[in-house]
Amino acid sequence: MLKHGVLRKKIKDALLSVLPITLVVLVMSLTVTPLPNYLFISFFVGAVFMIVGTGLFSLGAEGSMSRIGEYVGSEMAKSRKIWLVILLAVFVGFIVTASEPDLQVLASYTPSIDTTLFIVAVSAGVGVFLAIAILRIIFNVKIKYILLVSYAIVFILALFAPTDFWPVAFDAGGATTGVMSVPFIIAIGSGITAISSRNAGDNDNFGITAICSVGPVIALLLLGIINGADMSEYTSEALKAFEDSRQMGLSFFSAIPGYMFEVAKGLLPIVLFFIVYQWIMSPIGKRELKHIIAGAVISYVGIVFFLTGVNLGFMPVGSYLGDFIGNSKFYWLIVPTGMLLGYFIVAAEPAVKVLETQVETATSGTIPPKALSRSLAIGVSLAAGIAMLRAVTGIPIMWFIATCYAVAIIISFFVPGVFTSIAFDAGGVASGAMAAGFLLPLAVGACQARGGNIMEDAFGVIALVAAAPAITIQILGLTYKIQHARAQRAKKNIQTVDTEIFEFSCIKEEN
Repeated sequence: MLKHGVLRKKIKDALLSVLPITLVVLVMSLTVTPLPNYLFISFFVGAVFMIVGTGLFSLGAEGSMSRIGEYVGSEMAKSRKIWLVILLAVFVGFIVTASEPDLQVLASYTPSIDTTLFIVAVSAGVGVFLAIAILRIIFNVKIKYILLVSYAIVFILALFAPTDFWPVAFDAGGATTGVMSVPFIIAIGSGITAISSRNAGDNDNFGITAICSVGPVIALLLLGIINGADMSEYTSEALKAFEDSRQMGLSFFSAIPGYMFEVAKGLLPIVLFFIVYQWIMSPIGKRELKHIIAGAVISYVGIVFFLTGVNLGFMPVGSYLGDFIGNSKFYWLIVPTGMLLGYFIVAAEPAVKVLETQVETATSGTIPPKALSRSLAIGVSLAAGIAMLRAVTGIPIMWFIATCYAVAIIISFFVPGVFTSIAFDAGGVASGAMAAGFLLPLAVGACQARGGNIMEDAFGVIALVAAAPAITIQILGLTYKIQHARAQRAKKNIQTVDTEIFEFSCIKEEN
């Protein structure tokens, strides 16, 4: 895992992921949206941090978070005590979600709700729905029925919750599936499936992230109904101008200790839980435990670098671009700009790489990573365009969210189940740090420039990014199903012709 060749490949892959969005911003800054020098330089420094961070995270996650998740999942599945599985799932879901950096950022944007209450409510929602997702795999329940019931509950609750709670509630569903939780949650599904599939052939390890994403939405809608706080208040840090390059460099390095603390606060409980859990259940051996801890340390360093790059390099640029375009007479250009940035930004999301690897492994290459990533990019692009349209027009988010999930659930009855699971998972995976750190500030900047309501009109970006891929990837599945059916018919026709030729030859020989 620690070989230089492997690390070099991971850094190269990260470079190829981050480079497209960097070039798009570079071209924009040299043409239609000129950036101040301090933002221009900090953006490229942030890109370097992101490349290094993504490479290290990808290297470490394979040997740590994924391994921990698979072990915990397989041990859960071995237990015949359903009550114990439920308790463990709720606990694991809670600590993993509470550790998610994206959730901390989203909570800080909403001062109307106490930060601790916000995080506890969302983490509890994920914990409960992680238990539901695990029971779905164990009892082999089709995911489309779980999603149908879950989103029916969501939209019924939305009728009673304040409308200004809607965007933040749906955003929370996407923010909880980020760099910290995705490798762990997906791997839990793999571990459970590896054991459960012995008794049920239709199980799949995807869809667990999708189901977990519903929990925070329901939790915050319930909080809105009970608490009824005014969500119109919004806080964000103002853009900071640097006097020189030295001051900018110091700002990056002075921010690192804060991110080190935040990431350690989230990652350490997971690692400690695993050490105690495996010691009680089934010790894995000192050598493998050392490898897992080493991988966790590498992941830790990678996440710190990645978050530093996103928050100090990309977030200010996103806010500035949104404000610049929103204040111009061609403010409508924010829609195609959002679509262009959304298409390329998904490639820079570290958790997407984890999902692509899992999909390729689980389907033995049947679903190519390129086809998956292209469908995902198209979905995020459309979502970003809709989000920017909302930011400058104030169209209610429910029009789009309800339509997206209604269409996605209808399509789920016509495609193979694995595509439905992957599609809803992909939406949650794509709505991570890059969506929160770049697309959301872009929408906030444009909304603020047009004098809109930021909490109602700009928020909801993460929610839309999570919803749209559920449609585009299922369309990929529908295409795959049609092509497979055609191939089967063609194969059957060839076999029929071959049989007829063989029978004709036999008759001819007899005559």
